[in-house]
Amino acid sequence: MHESTRIIRSTLTRAVAGEPLHAGPVFAAPYHTPGDPADTAYSYARSHNPTWTVLERAIGQMESGQFAPSYAAAGQSYRASAVVFASGMAACAAVFGAVLRPGDVAVLPGNAYFAARVLMQDYFAKMGVIVRLAPTADDAQGEHLEGARLLWIETPSNPTMEVCDIAALSERAHRAGALVAVDNTTATPLGQRPLAFGVDFSVASDTKSMTGHSDILLGHVAVRDLELRQQIEQWRTLTGSVLGPMEAWLALRSIATLPLRLERSCDNALRIAEFLTTRTDTVQSVLYPGLPAHPGHAVAARQMQYFGAVLSFVLADRAAAEKFFAKTKLVTEATSFGGTCTCAERRARWGGDTVPEGFIRLSAGLEAVEDLIDDIAQALDSLSSAPVR
Repeated sequence: MHESTRIIRSTLTRAVAGEPLHAGPVFAAPYHTPGDPADTAYSYARSHNPTWTVLERAIGQMESGQFAPSYAAAGQSYRASAVVFASGMAACAAVFGAVLRPGDVAVLPGNAYFAARVLMQDYFAKMGVIVRLAPTADDAQGEHLEGARLLWIETPSNPTMEVCDIAALSERAHRAGALVAVDNTTATPLGQRPLAFGVDFSVASDTKSMTGHSDILLGHVAVRDLELRQQIEQWRTLTGSVLGPMEAWLALRSIATLPLRLERSCDNALRIAEFLTTRTDTVQSVLYPGLPAHPGHAVAARQMQYFGAVLSFVLADRAAAEKFFAKTKLVTEATSFGGTCTCAERRARWGGDTVPEGFIRLSAGLEAVEDLIDDIAQALDSLSSAPVR
Protein backbone atom coordinates (compact mmCIF):
# COMPACT_ATOMS: atom_id res chain seq x y z
CA MET A 1 0.00 0.00 0.00
CA HIS A 2 1.03 3.63 -0.46
CA GLU A 3 2.22 5.35 2.70
CA SER A 4 -0.85 7.59 3.00
CA THR A 5 -3.15 4.56 2.83
CA ARG A 6 -1.12 2.72 5.47
CA ILE A 7 -1.23 5.69 7.84
CA ILE A 8 -4.99 6.21 7.52
CA ARG A 9 -5.81 2.51 7.88
CA SER A 10 -3.48 2.12 10.87
CA THR A 11 -5.81 4.22 13.05
CA LEU A 12 -8.87 2.01 12.45
CA THR A 13 -10.17 -0.75 14.72
CA ARG A 14 -10.67 -4.32 13.53
CA ALA A 15 -13.79 -4.79 11.40
CA VAL A 16 -16.25 -6.18 13.96
CA ALA A 17 -19.97 -5.69 13.35
CA GLY A 18 -21.44 -2.98 15.54
CA GLU A 19 -18.09 -1.73 16.83
CA PRO A 20 -16.88 1.86 16.21
CA LEU A 21 -14.35 2.56 13.47
CA HIS A 22 -12.08 4.30 15.96
CA ALA A 23 -11.41 3.16 19.51
CA GLY A 24 -12.12 5.69 22.23
CA PRO A 25 -9.66 6.67 24.95
CA VAL A 26 -9.32 4.26 27.86
CA PHE A 27 -9.35 6.12 31.19
CA ALA A 28 -7.85 3.97 33.93
CA ALA A 29 -5.15 4.04 36.57
CA PRO A 30 -5.25 0.43 37.84
CA TYR A 31 -6.62 -2.50 35.87
CA HIS A 32 -8.04 -5.83 37.06
CA THR A 33 -4.92 -7.91 37.71
CA PRO A 34 -5.74 -11.25 39.37
CA GLY A 35 -2.95 -13.76 39.98
CA ASP A 36 0.39 -13.35 38.23
CA PRO A 37 0.64 -9.78 36.78
CA ALA A 38 2.72 -11.17 33.89
CA ASP A 39 -0.43 -12.88 32.62
CA THR A 40 -2.26 -9.56 32.24
CA ALA A 41 -1.65 -7.14 29.36
CA TYR A 42 -2.35 -4.06 31.50
CA SER A 43 -1.82 -3.57 35.21
CA TYR A 44 -1.07 0.07 36.05
CA ALA A 45 -1.31 3.19 33.90
CA ARG A 46 2.22 4.44 34.49
CA SER A 47 3.45 1.41 32.55
CA HIS A 48 0.86 0.97 29.81
CA ASN A 49 -2.52 2.01 28.46
CA PRO A 50 -4.55 0.49 25.58
CA THR A 51 -4.81 3.87 23.84
CA TRP A 52 -1.01 4.21 23.89
CA THR A 53 -0.74 0.75 22.39
CA VAL A 54 -2.81 1.71 19.35
CA LEU A 55 -0.89 4.97 18.93
CA GLU A 56 2.49 3.27 19.29
CA ARG A 57 1.48 0.67 16.74
CA ALA A 58 0.53 3.41 14.25
CA ILE A 59 3.77 5.35 14.78
CA GLY A 60 5.86 2.19 14.70
CA GLN A 61 4.33 1.26 11.35
CA MET A 62 5.15 4.73 10.02
CA GLU A 63 8.77 4.44 11.20
CA SER A 64 9.15 0.97 9.60
CA GLY A 65 10.32 0.37 6.06
CA GLN A 66 13.34 -0.64 4.03
CA PHE A 67 16.93 0.42 4.53
CA ALA A 68 17.80 3.27 2.16
CA PRO A 69 19.99 2.66 -0.92
CA SER A 70 22.81 4.77 0.53
CA TYR A 71 23.02 2.64 3.66
CA ALA A 72 25.05 -0.57 3.93
CA ALA A 73 21.99 -2.73 4.64
CA ALA A 74 20.05 -1.36 1.65
CA GLY A 75 17.25 -3.54 0.36
CA GLN A 76 16.49 -5.20 3.69
CA SER A 77 13.22 -4.42 5.42
CA TYR A 78 12.94 -3.65 9.12
CA ARG A 79 10.15 -3.25 11.64
CA ALA A 80 10.19 -0.33 14.06
CA SER A 81 8.76 -0.15 17.55
CA ALA A 82 7.66 3.14 19.13
CA VAL A 83 7.32 4.39 22.70
CA VAL A 84 5.21 7.52 23.28
CA PHE A 85 5.90 10.24 25.86
CA ALA A 86 4.24 13.25 27.42
CA SER A 87 6.30 15.64 25.27
CA GLY A 88 9.16 15.78 22.80
CA MET A 89 11.53 16.79 25.60
CA ALA A 90 10.45 13.78 27.65
CA ALA A 91 11.38 11.64 24.63
CA CYS A 92 14.80 13.35 24.39
CA ALA A 93 15.38 12.88 28.11
CA ALA A 94 14.54 9.18 27.81
CA VAL A 95 17.29 8.58 25.24
CA PHE A 96 19.81 10.62 27.23
CA GLY A 97 18.86 8.92 30.49
CA ALA A 98 18.68 5.37 29.15
CA VAL A 99 22.00 5.54 27.30
CA LEU A 100 24.37 7.89 29.16
CA ARG A 101 26.29 7.37 32.40
CA PRO A 102 28.97 9.48 34.13
CA GLY A 103 32.13 9.51 32.04
CA ASP A 104 30.32 8.80 28.77
CA VAL A 105 30.80 11.15 25.81
CA ALA A 106 27.81 12.65 23.97
CA VAL A 107 28.27 14.50 20.65
CA LEU A 108 25.55 17.04 19.89
CA PRO A 109 25.04 19.69 17.22
CA GLY A 110 25.96 23.13 18.45
CA ASN A 111 22.78 24.36 16.78
CA ALA A 112 20.48 21.59 18.03
CA TYR A 113 17.10 22.40 19.54
CA PHE A 114 17.86 24.77 22.41
CA ALA A 115 16.04 22.86 25.18
CA ALA A 116 17.84 19.61 24.27
CA ARG A 117 21.18 21.40 24.54
CA VAL A 118 20.24 22.94 27.89
CA LEU A 119 19.15 19.56 29.24
CA MET A 120 22.45 18.01 28.20
CA GLN A 121 24.74 20.86 29.27
CA ASP A 122 23.00 21.98 32.49
CA TYR A 123 22.00 18.57 33.84
CA PHE A 124 23.70 15.57 32.24
CA ALA A 125 27.07 17.34 32.01
CA LYS A 126 26.89 18.22 35.71
CA MET A 127 26.29 14.53 36.43
CA GLY A 128 29.52 13.61 34.67
CA VAL A 129 28.60 13.23 30.98
CA ILE A 130 31.21 14.77 28.68
CA VAL A 131 29.53 16.92 26.03
CA ARG A 132 31.09 17.76 22.66
CA LEU A 133 29.38 20.27 20.36
CA ALA A 134 29.94 20.59 16.62
CA PRO A 135 28.02 22.15 13.72
CA THR A 136 25.38 20.18 11.82
CA ALA A 137 26.58 21.35 8.39
CA ASP A 138 29.28 19.41 6.51
CA ASP A 139 28.87 16.40 8.84
CA ALA A 140 31.20 18.17 11.27
CA GLN A 141 30.08 15.99 14.20
CA GLY A 142 31.85 13.07 12.56
CA GLU A 143 35.23 14.52 13.61
CA HIS A 144 34.37 14.29 17.33
CA LEU A 145 33.28 10.65 17.70
CA GLU A 146 36.36 9.08 19.26
CA GLY A 147 35.30 7.37 22.49
CA ALA A 148 31.72 8.60 22.14
CA ARG A 149 28.73 6.74 23.58
CA LEU A 150 25.99 8.75 21.82
CA LEU A 151 25.80 10.81 18.65
CA TRP A 152 22.77 13.12 18.58
CA ILE A 153 21.80 14.42 15.12
CA GLU A 154 19.19 16.99 14.12
CA THR A 155 18.55 17.40 10.40
CA PRO A 156 17.25 19.80 9.24
CA SER A 157 18.41 21.68 12.32
CA ASN A 158 16.00 24.00 14.11
CA PRO A 159 15.99 26.92 13.42
CA THR A 160 18.98 27.30 11.09
CA MET A 161 17.88 24.57 8.66
CA GLU A 162 21.31 22.96 8.27
CA VAL A 163 21.48 19.42 6.85
CA CYS A 164 23.80 16.48 7.47
CA ASP A 165 24.15 13.03 5.92
CA ILE A 166 22.41 10.63 8.31
CA ALA A 167 23.74 7.42 6.77
CA ALA A 168 27.36 8.61 6.60
CA LEU A 169 27.37 9.88 10.20
CA SER A 170 25.59 6.76 11.43
CA GLU A 171 28.21 4.47 9.91
CA ARG A 172 31.08 6.56 11.33
CA ALA A 173 29.48 6.60 14.78
CA HIS A 174 28.88 2.85 14.83
CA ARG A 175 32.48 2.21 13.81
CA ALA A 176 33.49 4.34 16.80
CA GLY A 177 31.20 2.31 19.09
CA ALA A 178 28.53 4.99 19.55
CA LEU A 179 24.77 4.75 19.40
CA VAL A 180 23.01 7.24 17.10
CA ALA A 181 19.82 9.24 17.66
CA VAL A 182 18.12 11.62 15.23
CA ASP A 183 15.78 14.41 16.28
CA ASN A 184 13.30 14.10 13.41
CA THR A 185 10.77 16.68 14.59
CA THR A 186 10.80 19.04 11.61
CA ALA A 187 10.46 16.26 9.05
CA THR A 188 8.23 13.64 10.81
CA PRO A 189 8.60 9.93 9.93
CA LEU A 190 6.56 10.55 6.78
CA GLY A 191 9.00 13.21 5.60
CA GLN A 192 12.19 11.42 6.64
CA ARG A 193 12.76 7.93 8.07
CA PRO A 194 16.00 8.00 10.10
CA LEU A 195 15.92 4.31 11.01
CA ALA A 196 16.23 3.50 7.30
CA PHE A 197 19.74 5.02 7.41
CA GLY A 198 20.92 2.79 10.23
CA VAL A 199 20.40 5.00 13.29
CA ASP A 200 19.38 3.48 16.62
CA PHE A 201 16.80 6.01 17.82
CA SER A 202 14.34 8.16 15.87
CA VAL A 203 13.05 10.87 18.21
CA ALA A 204 10.38 13.51 17.61
CA SER A 205 8.22 16.09 19.27
CA ASP A 206 4.86 15.02 17.87
CA THR A 207 3.37 18.23 19.23
CA LYS A 208 4.46 19.76 15.92
CA SER A 209 3.68 18.53 12.38
CA MET A 210 3.00 14.94 13.37
CA THR A 211 -0.29 15.81 15.11
CA GLY A 212 -0.47 19.29 13.62
CA HIS A 213 -3.36 20.94 15.45
CA SER A 214 -1.36 22.82 18.12
CA ASP A 215 -3.52 21.41 20.90
CA ILE A 216 -1.51 18.59 22.53
CA LEU A 217 1.98 17.86 23.85
CA LEU A 218 3.41 14.54 22.68
CA GLY A 219 6.70 12.87 21.78
CA HIS A 220 7.98 9.47 20.73
CA VAL A 221 11.11 7.37 20.42
CA ALA A 222 11.23 4.67 17.73
CA VAL A 223 13.79 1.87 17.52
CA ARG A 224 14.49 -1.31 15.59
CA ASP A 225 16.21 -3.10 18.48
CA LEU A 226 13.71 -4.43 21.06
CA GLU A 227 16.37 -4.38 23.77
CA LEU A 228 16.73 -0.63 23.27
CA ARG A 229 12.94 -0.31 23.37
CA GLN A 230 12.92 -2.05 26.74
CA GLN A 231 15.44 0.46 28.11
CA ILE A 232 13.41 3.41 26.81
CA GLU A 233 10.17 1.93 28.13
CA GLN A 234 11.71 1.31 31.55
CA TRP A 235 12.86 4.95 31.70
CA ARG A 236 9.28 6.09 30.96
CA THR A 237 7.84 3.84 33.67
CA LEU A 238 10.36 4.85 36.33
CA THR A 239 10.19 8.59 35.61
CA GLY A 240 6.44 8.70 34.97
CA SER A 241 6.88 10.77 31.79
CA VAL A 242 3.62 9.43 30.38
CA LEU A 243 0.88 11.05 28.33
CA GLY A 244 -2.80 10.88 29.18
CA PRO A 245 -5.23 8.67 27.24
CA MET A 246 -7.07 11.70 25.85
CA GLU A 247 -3.82 13.07 24.37
CA ALA A 248 -3.08 9.67 22.84
CA TRP A 249 -6.57 9.54 21.35
CA LEU A 250 -6.28 13.08 19.95
CA ALA A 251 -2.96 12.10 18.38
CA LEU A 252 -4.58 9.13 16.66
CA ARG A 253 -7.31 11.41 15.35
CA SER A 254 -4.67 13.78 13.98
CA ILE A 255 -2.19 11.32 12.47
CA ALA A 256 -4.74 10.11 9.91
CA THR A 257 -4.58 13.53 8.22
CA LEU A 258 -0.77 13.79 8.28
CA PRO A 259 -0.29 12.89 4.59
CA LEU A 260 -2.59 15.72 3.48
CA ARG A 261 -1.32 18.24 6.01
CA LEU A 262 2.35 17.57 5.38
CA GLU A 263 2.03 17.71 1.61
CA ARG A 264 0.18 21.04 1.74
CA SER A 265 2.38 22.68 4.36
CA CYS A 266 5.59 21.60 2.61
CA ASP A 267 4.32 22.86 -0.74
CA ASN A 268 3.44 26.16 0.91
CA ALA A 269 6.85 26.37 2.59
CA LEU A 270 8.67 25.88 -0.71
CA ARG A 271 6.51 28.46 -2.50
CA ILE A 272 7.09 31.00 0.29
CA ALA A 273 10.83 30.31 0.33
CA GLU A 274 11.01 30.76 -3.44
CA PHE A 275 9.13 34.05 -3.15
CA LEU A 276 11.38 35.32 -0.35
CA THR A 277 14.47 34.76 -2.52
CA THR A 278 13.06 37.35 -4.93
CA ARG A 279 12.82 40.01 -2.21
CA THR A 280 16.48 40.98 -2.08
CA ASP A 281 15.41 44.51 -1.23
CA THR A 282 14.49 43.44 2.32
CA VAL A 283 15.38 39.76 2.80
CA GLN A 284 19.08 39.11 3.38
CA SER A 285 18.97 35.30 3.18
CA VAL A 286 16.49 32.41 2.99
CA LEU A 287 17.16 29.05 4.65
CA TYR A 288 15.15 26.08 3.37
CA PRO A 289 16.55 22.70 2.29
CA GLY A 290 14.03 22.48 -0.55
CA LEU A 291 15.75 25.34 -2.37
CA PRO A 292 18.36 24.11 -4.91
CA ALA A 293 20.71 26.85 -3.70
CA HIS A 294 20.67 25.54 -0.12
CA PRO A 295 24.10 24.03 0.74
CA GLY A 296 22.46 20.84 2.00
CA HIS A 297 19.88 20.47 -0.76
CA ALA A 298 21.48 17.45 -2.47
CA VAL A 299 21.75 15.51 0.79
CA ALA A 300 18.23 16.52 1.85
CA ALA A 301 16.81 15.42 -1.51
CA ARG A 302 18.45 12.04 -1.04
CA GLN A 303 17.16 11.34 2.46
CA MET A 304 13.88 13.28 2.72
CA GLN A 305 10.50 12.59 1.13
CA TYR A 306 9.31 16.10 2.11
CA PHE A 307 11.49 19.10 2.90
CA GLY A 308 9.36 20.17 5.86
CA ALA A 309 7.00 22.98 6.78
CA VAL A 310 9.68 25.14 8.45
CA LEU A 311 11.88 27.76 6.80
CA SER A 312 13.89 30.68 8.11
CA PHE A 313 14.82 34.05 6.66
CA VAL A 314 16.80 37.04 7.82
CA LEU A 315 15.69 40.68 7.82
CA ALA A 316 17.94 43.66 8.47
CA ASP A 317 17.54 43.87 12.24
CA ARG A 318 15.19 43.53 15.19
CA ALA A 319 13.20 46.61 14.23
CA ALA A 320 12.59 45.27 10.72
CA ALA A 321 11.44 41.92 12.09
CA GLU A 322 9.09 43.51 14.59
CA LYS A 323 7.63 45.80 11.93
CA PHE A 324 7.14 42.76 9.67
CA PHE A 325 5.05 41.08 12.36
CA ALA A 326 3.09 44.26 13.03
CA LYS A 327 2.10 44.46 9.35
CA THR A 328 1.25 40.81 8.66
CA LYS A 329 -2.35 39.66 9.00
CA LEU A 330 -2.03 35.93 8.26
CA VAL A 331 1.18 35.14 10.12
CA THR A 332 0.53 34.28 13.76
CA GLU A 333 3.37 35.15 16.11
CA ALA A 334 3.96 32.01 18.17
CA THR A 335 6.88 29.82 19.17
CA SER A 336 5.75 26.40 17.96
CA PHE A 337 5.52 25.06 14.40
CA GLY A 338 3.84 22.41 12.27
CA GLY A 339 0.25 23.50 12.90
CA THR A 340 -2.63 24.23 10.55
CA CYS A 341 -2.09 28.00 10.66
CA THR A 342 1.06 29.81 9.55
CA CYS A 343 3.20 30.84 12.54
CA ALA A 344 6.48 32.67 12.84
CA GLU A 345 8.69 34.33 15.41
CA ARG A 346 11.89 36.31 15.81
CA ARG A 347 14.12 33.61 17.26
CA ALA A 348 16.72 35.90 18.84
CA ARG A 349 14.14 37.06 21.39
CA TRP A 350 14.72 33.81 23.35
CA GLY A 351 18.48 34.24 23.51
CA GLY A 352 19.31 30.56 23.06
CA ASP A 353 20.21 30.41 19.37
CA THR A 354 23.20 32.03 17.66
CA VAL A 355 21.19 33.90 15.06
CA PRO A 356 20.95 37.56 13.92
CA GLU A 357 18.43 39.88 15.57
CA GLY A 358 16.37 39.93 12.36
CA PHE A 359 16.23 36.12 12.05
CA ILE A 360 12.66 34.81 11.55
CA ARG A 361 11.59 31.15 11.70
CA LEU A 362 8.34 30.56 9.83
CA SER A 363 6.13 27.48 9.83
CA ALA A 364 3.92 27.30 6.74
CA GLY A 365 0.34 26.37 7.52
CA LEU A 366 -2.47 25.09 5.34
CA GLU A 367 -3.87 28.39 4.09
CA ALA A 368 -4.03 29.20 0.38
CA VAL A 369 -0.42 29.97 -0.47
CA GLU A 370 -1.44 32.89 -2.70
CA ASP A 371 -2.98 34.61 0.34
CA LEU A 372 0.10 33.95 2.43
CA ILE A 373 2.47 35.32 -0.20
CA ASP A 374 0.31 38.41 -0.73
CA ASP A 375 0.30 39.05 3.02
CA ILE A 376 4.05 38.50 3.39
CA ALA A 377 4.66 40.74 0.35
CA GLN A 378 2.72 43.67 1.75
CA ALA A 379 4.53 43.31 5.09
CA LEU A 380 7.90 43.35 3.32
CA ASP A 381 6.76 46.33 1.25
CA SER A 382 6.42 48.27 4.47
CA LEU A 383 10.15 47.72 5.10
CA SER A 384 11.19 48.95 1.67
CA SER A 385 11.11 52.52 0.37
CA ALA A 386 10.15 51.19 -3.09
CA PRO A 387 7.50 48.42 -3.00
CA VAL A 388 8.39 45.38 -5.10
CA ARG A 389 5.66 43.48 -6.93
